[in-house]
Amino acid sequence: MKNNGIIAIVGRPNVGKSTIFNRIAGERVSIVEDLPGVTRDRIYTTGDWIGRHFQLIDTGGIELADQPFQEEIRAQVQIAIDEADVILMVCDGKHGLNDDDKYIAGILQKSKKPVVLAVNMIDDDSHIVNIYEFYALGLGDPIAVSGEHGNGIGDILDACLDKMPDENAKDADEGIHIAVIGEPNVGKSSLVNAILKEERSIVSDIQGTTRDAIDTPFKYDGRPYVIVDTAGIRKRGKVYENVEKYSVLRAMSAIERCDAALFLIDGEQGIREQDKHVAGYAYEAGKPTIIVVNKWDMVEKDTHTMASFTEKIRREFAYLSYAPILFVSAKTHQRVDTILPMIDQVVENSSRRIPTNILNQVISDTQVTNPAPARNGHRFRIYYVTQVSQQPPTFVLSCNDPKLMHFSYQRFIENSLRAAFDFSGTPIHIIARRKVSE
Repeated sequence: MKNNGIIAIVGRPNVGKSTIFNRIAGERVSIVEDLPGVTRDRIYTTGDWIGRHFQLIDTGGIELADQPFQEEIRAQVQIAIDEADVILMVCDGKHGLNDDDKYIAGILQKSKKPVVLAVNMIDDDSHIVNIYEFYALGLGDPIAVSGEHGNGIGDILDACLDKMPDENAKDADEGIHIAVIGEPNVGKSSLVNAILKEERSIVSDIQGTTRDAIDTPFKYDGRPYVIVDTAGIRKRGKVYENVEKYSVLRAMSAIERCDAALFLIDGEQGIREQDKHVAGYAYEAGKPTIIVVNKWDMVEKDTHTMASFTEKIRREFAYLSYAPILFVSAKTHQRVDTILPMIDQVVENSSRRIPTNILNQVISDTQVTNPAPARNGHRFRIYYVTQVSQQPPTFVLSCNDPKLMHFSYQRFIENSLRAAFDFSGTPIHIIARRKVSE
């Protein structure tokens, strides 16, 4: 399911940003408390409005007063503004315009990003006149909303999506987005330089050299790509330094907007515990992934070394069983030229759509040769299969009872689809739904 852009919600503390965030998300994602400064970090979720999907970011409140965590909050909000396609600024219609609102409006005007101005806490028509003073911010027409009651939420979403850039035009121009992810010091920047055949990123043995996600467009065999060298990711609970924390968030954002991920492992150091968390982010985001074992030139090898390392990867990363494995050396450029053709292949596989008649024939044959085991006298039966989306390929099974589908049989169905069609490199999603009686 492809997102149609990113909306960041900003404003001073305690104006109801998180209430609006939760209302749009349709669930309680952000903590809502009548105290300033409850939300300090950015919080991500996805939203859906009239068939359009988007990413939503909640941020901490900005204020001029020297309050605890303000430096960190401002840095977080700036990152959200940089990432966003549209900014939703929320103000308090009950207490009116103040200097903090003017300060934030100035930041947004400098960003040159499209802004939608929402005046919250307009709970009934008698308070609608409160919105007019917010014209003074110079951000266009204010929209009256009530996050608590849901009034005006559709209006601000319409306004945000109207200001969203044309994603299809941008994608066609920029080509395939590749996120290079991995633990610190596994050679991400060196690999990026090897792929680009030039020194584009700073290369150093010091952990954390790359702080930001750096987008670099380039062409290979006439095809456009954008490669993103992300900061090294550590498990979120192990991130102590503020600037590193923001780098992790940028890296996770790069994963969200990429078409495929190169997950790097240090061949010399071997698999480390944190590698599993890094790979998990790409898996959870549903992104095509290639496992790249770097620094292979530094490994003492015999005829069984590669096979042994492959077996260990398959054991430690069982959830990435679909991901191809490459053994490379960014330093010597060994096998680096195999990466982009494989990227092309896994992105193509993630975009593959199977004709419905062929899809149903495969599943029908699978059920005949290997029916689901009976559970409490009942057997899981699939009546019809539909592919509902791509990137990643997602299939809905129309069945007698979704509760009868054991996870092992779901895995069997997935393996049958993979055996029949080339989905190497990409996750596939399977959803069981009860058949609606006519």
